[in-house]
Amino acid sequence: MEGAFRPGHFNGVAQIVSRLFDIVKPDRAYFGEKDFQQLAIIREMVKQLHLDVTIEACPIVREADGLAKSSRNTRLNATQRQAAVNISRVLKESAEVRFVAPTMTPAMTIEWAVAQINAVPELQVEYFSIVDGHTLQPIQKWDDTTFPVGCIAVFDGDVRLIDNIFY
Repeated sequence: MEGAFRPGHFNGVAQIVSRLFDIVKPDRAYFGEKDFQQLAIIREMVKQLHLDVTIEACPIVREADGLAKSSRNTRLNATQRQAAVNISRVLKESAEVRFVAPTMTPAMTIEWAVAQINAVPELQVEYFSIVDGHTLQPIQKWDDTTFPVGCIAVFDGDVRLIDNIFY
């Protein structure tokens, strides 16, 4: 998902992190779930390179109103900041809808969530995908994986915000 919009980004991340691990030789490394795609790629890199490091996931830290904490939030004006809360709200509701309306497929959930977020004038979804959290491959049915994750990028004005939710 991110790779389509930021070519080469994760290649660079993987190179830097693997070099850091080679120099430091940590037993554990901690990465935030807010950057879930990066976390998944680092886990896969560690597996493929047979590195002796345990990758620990740190939960997303959220503001009191639910917005995922990010240095980018400081670039939002008051109107954008108020609009940004809709991202986490819609993600949370999309997880609730999955259980209230079990016939909702991942594709239907994506369509619903994108429409909800894009209905807010300041917001424009760049992508929203529901994927297998281990492989980052899109899923068609909820039971395609034991670890469904929704990953989203949204422009709030000219500020690009990312978030995700575990289903």
